[in-house]
Amino acid sequence: MIKLTEENILKSLKQVKDPDLHRNIVELGFVKNLIITVNNIKFDLQLTTPACPVRDQFIADCEKAIRGAIGEVGKIDINMTSNIQRNTHAQKDNILPGVKNTIAVASGKGGVGKSTVAVNLAVALAMDGAKVGLVDADVYGPSIPLMFGINERPKLLDNKLQPLERYGVKMMSIGFLVNPMEAVIWRGPMASGAVKQFMSDVNWGELDYLIFDLPPGTGDIQLTLVQTIPLTGAVIVTTPQDVALADAKKGLVMFNKVNVPVLGIVENMSYFICSHCGQRENIFDSGGGKRTAEELNVPFLGEIPIDTKIRIGGDKGNPIVHGDPKSAQGKIIQGIARRLAAQISIQYLGTPSIPKIEILIPSQN
Repeated sequence: MIKLTEENILKSLKQVKDPDLHRNIVELGFVKNLIITVNNIKFDLQLTTPACPVRDQFIADCEKAIRGAIGEVGKIDINMTSNIQRNTHAQKDNILPGVKNTIAVASGKGGVGKSTVAVNLAVALAMDGAKVGLVDADVYGPSIPLMFGINERPKLLDNKLQPLERYGVKMMSIGFLVNPMEAVIWRGPMASGAVKQFMSDVNWGELDYLIFDLPPGTGDIQLTLVQTIPLTGAVIVTTPQDVALADAKKGLVMFNKVNVPVLGIVENMSYFICSHCGQRENIFDSGGGKRTAEELNVPFLGEIPIDTKIRIGGDKGNPIVHGDPKSAQGKIIQGIARRLAAQISIQYLGTPSIPKIEILIPSQN
């Protein structure tokens, strides 16, 4: 055993490594404000996101490392904090000065549940303590008002639209500004102009993550977004069948061509668990998203099952990660959100890696 000194504590903590960044927490500068009082130890562990998927493991590993290396240690008090890295770019900072990271949620085709994924990811990140915004960039088919249960209009203050907020997520949608019974019949430039205004004419304030729920495909709105601001990255949503995967690959190619990192693939409607017998049915095939991620060398963020609870949450304006966070389905999406946050940290501090996925089978209650 060695003496209880700051030097020896830091030396022991070098045994604790971030599983995504592949460097120890001392080298990464995570250990802050170390205080020794008699034989008690207190310090802050400042992670790169409040949505860290292994924050509890960090606490256990730190205590184990200190007690294993140093004798006569009393209480170890570890305070978890976070400092989300900022994607600094003059063009982005000019339009969205308070926004640290911008993330596109995209799909190659419609009907894969992209908006359901975008909404639940935004709420999950907010529930973990991040400041989150959501732009409904699907001008022709806005889903955000229904999925958040909002039927009010945003206010105008100092010539800026004030985003509406629910479940800790600030949001803006064309659905807040037009009659829900009227179709938006606009040509491409008009729709693209609306998305630009959602960035420049909305008072987003300070945000850690601003998520863009894009329309399906690779059209005008997608190109407008990537040409207007440099994105931190994109998430591609697909379903397991070949036709969806083929379109997902096209979306990934588009982001590669415009130099937007793909943070990962999410496979939605991945499988169905029969409520009567508990048997798993792969209605749309199985494993296609993971195979595509491996083939294209991008992270696979996880599988979301087909489940009535997820659909009901969206229809009632209470996303499942908020309405039933302890359900297996809610935990699956929370895990995906945390792996997404980890991939954003990797963009700044580490070498990309494909995280291990824990598959949870929904309960039949």
